[in-house]
Amino acid sequence: MEGYRCPGQSHRNIKAELHQCPACGYQVEIFSDELMVRCPGCNREVYVKKNPSCIDWCKAAEKCLGQDKYRELKKRNN
Repeated sequence: MEGYRCPGQSHRNIKAELHQCPACGYQVEIFSDELMVRCPGCNREVYVKKNPSCIDWCKAAEKCLGQDKYRELKKRNN
């Protein structure tokens, strides 16, 4: 969805945080608009701790994310 921007997310409020990879301990930078990144040290998926997201409350989340991505994230967050 190039050029598309979620109406609920302002790009001015994006923040970066460091998260430790559970496999190798590498400090991975994850931005607030990301749920997961691959660790550059070991290539393992590193997830942000569960915080409420638009899939928890937004009526348009499935349409916005697409059905497959929405189901994947919903399953992961339950």
